[in-house]
Amino acid sequence: MTTTTTDDRSAAAADRELIVRTAFGSMAAQTLRAAVRLRVIELMGATPRRAGEVADAVGAELQATTRLLRALAGLGLLTEHAPGTFSVSPSGALLDPAAPGSLASFVRVFTDPVAIRAWEHLDTSVRTGDVAFDDVFGADFFSHLAQHPELSSAFNTAMSQATGLAADVLPHAFDFGRFASVTDVGGGDATLVGAVLAAHPALVGVVLDSTEGSAQAPDTLRRLGLTERCSLVAGDFFRSVPKGSDLYLIKSVLHDWRDEQAVTILRHCREVLPPDGRVLIVEPVLPETVEAGSDAPGGQEVTYLSDLNMLVNVGGRERTRADFEDLCRLAGLAVASVVPLEGAAPYFLIEAVAD
Repeated sequence: MTTTTTDDRSAAAADRELIVRTAFGSMAAQTLRAAVRLRVIELMGATPRRAGEVADAVGAELQATTRLLRALAGLGLLTEHAPGTFSVSPSGALLDPAAPGSLASFVRVFTDPVAIRAWEHLDTSVRTGDVAFDDVFGADFFSHLAQHPELSSAFNTAMSQATGLAADVLPHAFDFGRFASVTDVGGGDATLVGAVLAAHPALVGVVLDSTEGSAQAPDTLRRLGLTERCSLVAGDFFRSVPKGSDLYLIKSVLHDWRDEQAVTILRHCREVLPPDGRVLIVEPVLPETVEAGSDAPGGQEVTYLSDLNMLVNVGGRERTRADFEDLCRLAGLAVASVVPLEGAAPYFLIEAVAD
């Protein structure tokens, strides 16, 4: 006769809880989406509010609003102090578009049907290796963005918000002082290179991106007072990269593309790299073996989900150190170092030199 111990039952319950919590993940994401669309967090403000006040502010039904607020409290985004009285938690404050480090646009974009519909076909992408987004929407992801300016603008803002943490720490995590000029390849709204230039007054910069991708860059540079020190180049990194810099910065770009496309981007950087120049890649680096549990490096779970997001939506992938070394070798580069970007997990700094 097999005896079931208390420890066995606890382990079984934990196993079931993991499956249930994961299955409910899309519902949690849509709860965040509703909070952002209804402007719940920004309308609540900094002081505790009754559910009725919140319902009036957002123009919603009281009971349903209370249920939404309690779900947000269950997720740790609000705190319920007394029945029906809530305040915003530090995590929840990040859903306010005006808050420092806001992730409101990030939530809007990554919970939008455009971002999640292809996920319904993940099994097909796994079977075939093909990008589901193209079949669902009749165009590739970035072409779809170019055809929808409002969505493109929201995506650019979301990418800027996702870059915020890296922008805070990168300027002091790498020796930028040994360079004269930095080109941010696929630099978007200039959030990252702007932070680097602001911290290193002797450095000048260039942002290379498509017209749509860099549409908000002039505003960023004006706000930081960097208009005279940073130029914008509208271009296609699959065709060329502007020469003239001794450092080429590539953040969250290579993972959008298949290996042969990533090699093309890196090769174009190599073609204009001076003898003492560097290519600095800022991306997650997957371990060779999955490290699950509380001791795993920060952000690893999200990085594996990001890897699948690349599969279904754009065709790219997250990569291991060996993968990056292979890409660089094929582009005529050699990886000199790979170090974590401290304070901005799961990002790493991959420094490459001419091979």
